Amino acid sequence: MSTAIAYKDSTFTWSDYRSWPDDERWEIVGGEAFDMSPAPLTRHQLIVGELTGQMYAHFKGHRCRVWPAPVDVKLSEEDIVQPDLLVVCDPAQIQRTYIEGAPALVIEVLSEASLFHDRVRKMGLYARSGVREYWLVTPYPHLIEVYELAGDAYTLRGGYTRDDTLASPSFPALHLDLASVFDFPLAPGEAVKMVKEGRPPY
Repeated sequence: MSTAIAYKDSTFTWSDYRSWPDDERWEIVGGEAFDMSPAPLTRHQLIVGELTGQMYAHFKGHRCRVWPAPVDVKLSEEDIVQPDLLVVCDPAQIQRTYIEGAPALVIEVLSEASLFHDRVRKMGLYARSGVREYWLVTPYPHLIEVYELAGDAYTLRGGYTRDDTLASPSFPALHLDLASVFDFPLAPGEAVKMVKEGRPPY
């Protein structure tokens, strides 16, 4: 999640980012700095944890590796992000303290604060940088949108709810049980009356 507040008129770079305190969370997109506080909600962390567990089990023993946040991803000198979850398949990208270049898959869990940042600003950045698959996770109402890079923009390849098994276009053998991903209680009054099949009263 992110408050997505830009600071300073001048352009920030990787060198600036590396000098900032380790106990603060920032992202730089197009040279602008964005404050990644406050800390994520508990359901956000449950979703990331369950996705990490299922994906780690799938990729274990294979070339691709799963990385949950926080891990720095340097896409360019003026683009440094910390996705909620990513998959890297090229060992040459794995540096001692960060990932160099575009991951094969990036997952972001949305919040009210991060909606524009993740759905617009970072989606454009990931497309330009060559991230071939991008997932947007809405905690509630439960939804995962799977996008695949086609040329210089993303194409929606599917939407999945808690009753579905998610299939990845980039990793055909990867199938995720979403009932366990979205296994958390709702707050009082949070439940939404969903559109569903019915019979007209006439």
